[in-house]
Amino acid sequence: MLIIQKFGGSSLAGAEALRRAAQISLRAAEAGNEVAVVVSARGKSTDELLALARELSPEPPPRELDALLTTGEQQSAALFAIELEALGHPARSFTGWQAGLHAGGAHGDGRIEWVLPARLRVALREGLIPVVTGFQALDDEGDLITLGRGGSDTSAVALAAALEADRCEIYTDVSGIFTADPRLLPEALPLREIDYEDMLLLAQAGSQVLHDRSVALARAMDLEIRLLSSFAPGEGTVVRHLPEERRPAYAGLTRDKAAGTVTLVGRGAGAGELTRLVLRLADWNIPVLDGAVREGAVSVTLPPEQLEPALRLAHAEFFPAGQT
Repeated sequence: MLIIQKFGGSSLAGAEALRRAAQISLRAAEAGNEVAVVVSARGKSTDELLALARELSPEPPPRELDALLTTGEQQSAALFAIELEALGHPARSFTGWQAGLHAGGAHGDGRIEWVLPARLRVALREGLIPVVTGFQALDDEGDLITLGRGGSDTSAVALAAALEADRCEIYTDVSGIFTADPRLLPEALPLREIDYEDMLLLAQAGSQVLHDRSVALARAMDLEIRLLSSFAPGEGTVVRHLPEERRPAYAGLTRDKAAGTVTLVGRGAGAGELTRLVLRLADWNIPVLDGAVREGAVSVTLPPEQLEPALRLAHAEFFPAGQT
């Protein structure tokens, strides 16, 4: 079995976290699987690099900014490979372009167009664990280009599709997908599975669990994604196509601080649910500035200070305690 594992920045922040992540990959390899790893930059290093660039220039040239920001993932990949070697398993780090990722579009917002992972195939045949930098590719000019925030998810899905992997695992600091962000709402309920469409709508509405482009690509390739925690064992959540009868009426809630919205997603979300949500918030004197309905999702626009109270009230309304 070929498994692609992606580790986010929080899973690599510090030597202990990085060692824990490498041990996850090692266990998968020792179980007889072929394993390839995709890594994000460690912790907040991308933000730190961006802040440093803006100390020098309020508007850094996009090409040079991409050249700078891609160094964060290169550090992660090299360190991950070093740790795997220290644990006794041969590994090799690869940049996005060495792994055959090619993207078009503008610097800072590249979109993967094709993948030729020949060097990764060779490494896998040799028994190595390839460790690939996420978030980056090569453009038509032969320059480094980044894929936008969360782009490492897309790198992992694209490589999984190109390598015809059996499984794509995304490791983060939460143990799967919940009906709301469990860091904001401890009462949020875990989901064992979620349909591509519901996950895509949540991602587009502000959920940061998965990058929306990675979900769209997985849906197009019919590639299952499993969301797992790198900090605690568990089954996580599988993102896959679900028959209509297995899709819940309501899949989840999310907020978008930038847009000032709270969004309910699910096949049952429609005009009636918008009315129900507005009335529920009115009971608690939370003003709704605007509302919107689209297929599978309803959103309300609120004052910034009311986003979290509204999220909590909406969750109690649509996901009562004990519901799974």
